[in-house]
This record gives sequence, C-alpha cells and structure tokens, in this order.
Amino acid sequence: MSITQIGIMGASGRMGRMLLEAVHNNPSAKLAGAFVRPISSLIGVDSGEFIGIDRSGVTLDTLDVSGVDVLIDFSLPEALDDVLSQCISHKKPLIMGVTGLSCEDEAKLNQASKDIAIVYAGNYSTGVNLSLNLLSTTAKVLGLDADVEIIEHHHKHKIDAPSGTALMMANAVAKARNQSLKTALVHGRHGSAKRQAGDIGMHAIRGGEIIGEHTVEFIMDGEIIQITHKAASRMTFASGAVRAAIWASQQPAGLYDMQDVLGLKQT
Repeated sequence: MSITQIGIMGASGRMGRMLLEAVHNNPSAKLAGAFVRPISSLIGVDSGEFIGIDRSGVTLDTLDVSGVDVLIDFSLPEALDDVLSQCISHKKPLIMGVTGLSCEDEAKLNQASKDIAIVYAGNYSTGVNLSLNLLSTTAKVLGLDADVEIIEHHHKHKIDAPSGTALMMANAVAKARNQSLKTALVHGRHGSAKRQAGDIGMHAIRGGEIIGEHTVEFIMDGEIIQITHKAASRMTFASGAVRAAIWASQQPAGLYDMQDVLGLKQT
C-alpha cells in the first residue's frame, strides 16, 4: 500500500491541529511537513508533541513543500500567493480549505489549476457533500414553487459570513433551478419589502462554540421540507481533507471539489 506524504499549512491553528491528528490516524498517509507563519513562536516544536501524542520527528517550520506529495492549506487568505507559488514550482497538488477567499483569489486558484491538481471545497465533510446532492434533487423537483431559506450557525470566532458551506448549498439550489445566485441571493431581511419569488434567503448566526450547522428549508403553502447537516466534531472536516489529499496525489492538473473526490458528480 502506497503512503501519501502530506504537508499541512496552518498547522498551529484550530483546524491545523485536527489535520495533524487526522494524518496520524490515517494508515494511507504520513506527515511530511507542518508549516506555520515565519513569526510563529512554535517553530521547532515537534508536531506530535504539539497535539499531545508521541514525537513525530516532524517539527513546525516555515513553508517548504519540496518534501511532500501534497499540501493541505487551512490557514489564511494572506498566505495564498506563497502557497501557490511553492506548489506550482514543485508541482505539488493542493487541498485548499481556506475560507473567505476573494474573487481575485479564486481566479488565482483557477489559473494555478492549469499546472497542478487543486481540490477547492467550502466543506470537506462527506455528509455535507451528500446533502448537496439531496438539495439539487429537491430544488430540481420543486422548482420555484418552494421558497428557499438557508440558516447557518457557527462559533463566534468565525470571521467570514455566510459560511462557504452555506454558499455551496445556495449555489446547488440556484443551479438546479436555473437561477443566477448573484441575483437570487438575499442576505437577511429588514425594512418593509415583501419576499420576491425565487429569492434564496441566507441567514448567518454566530455564537458560542458551535462547530457548524446548516439547514435549508423548502417552504411551500402546505408543507415544509428541511435538509439539515450538523457537525459534531471538526475531525469530520479534517478526515475528509486527508481523504482528498490522498485522492489528489494521483490526479492530473485541474480544479476539483469534494464531489469529485467522493465520485458524486452528476453527469
């Protein structure tokens, strides 16, 4: 059995710690690099001891992808240029889990995917990606007869709103109904204007330590369909990202998402 040598960018962060553990727990993966910002006081600390397991022999260090098969990045948008530059230079696949990327950043990912394999997903959970398929089917069947509202809950520390997952869900609905998400999406509501036909409502709730909850409601005159996903642990995202990394290490250059990784793409 081949072992995929994985590097993790943003290893000292909340998701970075989970990724270190997820790689450690996956028999098909091995940690080959744990990268942090150049100003980090943790440089030189053993990554295994950092997460409370045995010494791994891999210390936290600045970014250098030359010794990895694939890089997972759950850091910050500010690191994108350096990450892409190194991955392209060394021809290393990239699993992009950074949220809050701008349109310009996404254009950079698209351009880089001509040279390397990139998996870019708003959510790496298997359950969420199965939910996307359910949403597409439901929206296609109900069409504009249903009013759609999306409610997402996350912890108070989350910077971006709405979440990448909520936007993925909104896009799945819009695409299935042949709508433009740009014109259909309505963020919250205030004032006295009534709801317009075809609106896709979006509501972001922040508080406490909620890991992630997403509900899409299809509201009709006589019934309501709710499709909900709740994350009980961040490990589900980390394990999915490691799964994507193993998959991407065998793929040609291109821009992929978790639907590709799981074989869920509808033809």
